[in-house]
Amino acid sequence: MDESIRGGSPFYVNVFTIFPQMIEGYCSQSILGKARENHYLQVNAHDLREFSVDRHHSVDDTPFGGGPGMVMMPEPVFRAVESTDIIRPLFLLSPGGEVFDQRKAEELAELIDSRGRRGFSLLCGRYEGVDARIEEYLTDGEISIGDYILAGGELAALVIIEAVARLLPGVLGNDESAAEESFSDTLLECAQFTKPFDFRGMAVPEVLRSGNHAKIAEWRKTSALFRTLNKRQDMLEKRGGLSRDELQLLIKYGYLSDSDN
Repeated sequence: MDESIRGGSPFYVNVFTIFPQMIEGYCSQSILGKARENHYLQVNAHDLREFSVDRHHSVDDTPFGGGPGMVMMPEPVFRAVESTDIIRPLFLLSPGGEVFDQRKAEELAELIDSRGRRGFSLLCGRYEGVDARIEEYLTDGEISIGDYILAGGELAALVIIEAVARLLPGVLGNDESAAEESFSDTLLECAQFTKPFDFRGMAVPEVLRSGNHAKIAEWRKTSALFRTLNKRQDMLEKRGGLSRDELQLLIKYGYLSDSDN
């Protein structure tokens, strides 16, 4: 494929995990699979067990001081990272990390290392966590996908990879798709409709069949505002609430009354 078509070199993501098949399996399907086939994205899953130092391929041990569960040992992780030509920064997927959102996805999609390579690396924790020396001396930061408990970092890694990949030029085929999706304008996406026009008496808004692109754009903006107001007021609060023009749009289309203004 011509370099100018696919935007130059691919975007690299290195993932360190004890379950590389989980990463490879998901990243070989659908949008991510096509992105890899077209060389927009390259995901490399590294098996931490291959870097263990005993015949049992151990990567965990009991914690000093006692306590339940096991902790990932530093040696296999350090060896895996140091023997691999990875792209920095390397993020540990951890409950204590910065919470991942669309803004963070956009930030990660723009990362370029000191050698001009685009991408980043992820370390998937397991068990009760990782040895603290991994956090302090090996990784460059931590990311969390939310305040809940998972068995490991693999699902978090896949969430991050897909969210970032969708922002890469060419991946969605139509770059406008990423710009119009939920959270891209700190709003949820507008309501979507497809055929038939009338389903069991429930009709698609006439404006969407009008052919008037300006009116359609206005309706979609208003729909996105109402859906966000109705479902995720916290998102509106973060952006400073509704502007006067946005309030007028909601009133114009009947989502709010003048008394709500």
